[in-house]
Amino acid sequence: MDYCTSNHFILGTDYLSIYGIDISNQRDRYFTIGDNKRQKFGFLNNKRQITVVKNEEKSPEMDFFITEQLKEAEFNHELIIKMKERLIELLFKYKSAFATDKEPLGVIIGHEVDIILNVEKPYSPLLRRPAYPASPRAREALEVHIKQLMDLGVIMKVGHNKKVEVTTPVIIT
Repeated sequence: MDYCTSNHFILGTDYLSIYGIDISNQRDRYFTIGDNKRQKFGFLNNKRQITVVKNEEKSPEMDFFITEQLKEAEFNHELIIKMKERLIELLFKYKSAFATDKEPLGVIIGHEVDIILNVEKPYSPLLRRPAYPASPRAREALEVHIKQLMDLGVIMKVGHNKKVEVTTPVIIT
C-alpha cells in the first residue's frame, strides 16, 4: 500500500455491479478498465499452485491459505518474488475481510443499513396503490430471493415475524 493515496475504498453494490464484481459470487467474474463497460476481461481459472520461495517461515495456516484459498488466484507474471511474497502476506493478514463460503459478504463491520419507510401522510404514490397478489411463479422467486438474503444476513425477521413463515406484504423498490 506504499503507492496508494488512500487506505480504504468504499464502493456501493451498484458501482460494483457496473464493473462486474458480484459480491455473492453467483455469476462469472470479470472486470472492466476505465469507462469502457463493453470490453470485459475475465479472470483466469487455472489450478496452478502459487509458489513462494520463503518456505521455512510459513505456518500451516499460511500454507493452507496459499494452496486452498488462493488456488484460483492469478498474479501478474511481471511481479518479482519479493513483491509476490509481500502481496500474499498482506492477503493472508487481511483474509477475514474477504468473502468465503461461510461468510459470502465478508466480515466487514459497518455494512448494516437502517431503512426507514415513510408512513406519514401524504403517502407516496407507490404506497397508495391497492395490494395485489403475486403469481405463484413470482411468489416462488421472491421467496427464494428473500431466503438467500436472510441466509446472507442482509435482512432478518424482527418482532413477532420471527416465528411466522408468511409475513406482511413486501414492498419492492
